Amino acid sequence: MEHGNRKETATIIVNADDWGRDANTTDRCLECARSGALSSVSAMVFMEDSERGAELVRQHKVDAGLHLNLTTAFTAAECSPHLMREQAKVARFLTSSRWATVVYHPGLVAAFEYVVKAQLEEFERLYGASAGRVDGHHHMHLCANVYFQKLLPAGTITRRNFTFAAKEKGWVNRLYRRWQDRGMARRHRMTDFFFALPPMEPRSRLEKICALAERYDVEVECHPATPEEYRFLMDGEFRRCAGGVEVARGYVLRSDAGAGHEGEKR
Repeated sequence: MEHGNRKETATIIVNADDWGRDANTTDRCLECARSGALSSVSAMVFMEDSERGAELVRQHKVDAGLHLNLTTAFTAAECSPHLMREQAKVARFLTSSRWATVVYHPGLVAAFEYVVKAQLEEFERLYGASAGRVDGHHHMHLCANVYFQKLLPAGTITRRNFTFAAKEKGWVNRLYRRWQDRGMARRHRMTDFFFALPPMEPRSRLEKICALAERYDVEVECHPATPEEYRFLMDGEFRRCAGGVEVARGYVLRSDAGAGHEGEKR
């Protein structure tokens, strides 16, 4: 089904994950942002470079949202032992099997609420404002507990499920993800399509993704800490693939993402 709204200008959102995880990751993201290869970053809190990362966002005026972390141990020296224990409980469950993300765990309701709330509050402390955009490390913002407990503040921009071609995934997977995206769209703003930067070959894949941005809101997720992705962004390869579509300046949505479109999602 055709999306009712159309973008006024052809721009694509290129967002870098893991800002603040460590100095190398933050520095690589910053280089890409200053070169114009990135629109925005998703920042981790309670990590070893979170404090400096927040200072760099203010200094360089980088668009930052919260990269909710439910799976990787906090590394900031000031993180409380209690918070680390609660996050570890959540992480053990979410990484216990490939199906854990779609299983609601009633015994971890309090732990999920505490860990998510702590990160939202820490982001506000570090960045001086509440997070207007939230996504998840390893995409765990989409896990069943976060979704059903409605732990992400209503009205925030959040990341949808990956977009994939028809028949790329089984019908049960497609049905669940489509149902989840529609549910999230009732509480949040989202792009119409969402892709990972890799694989960078064949180039025709990225050219098709960028072509979508001529009519729709499209996000491409990247990880500049990965050498191949860093080089691809810094060498201008992505912008060459984009053709006449520009990398957006900031994570800016120009259309509501609640209506249907011709793509499917995983």
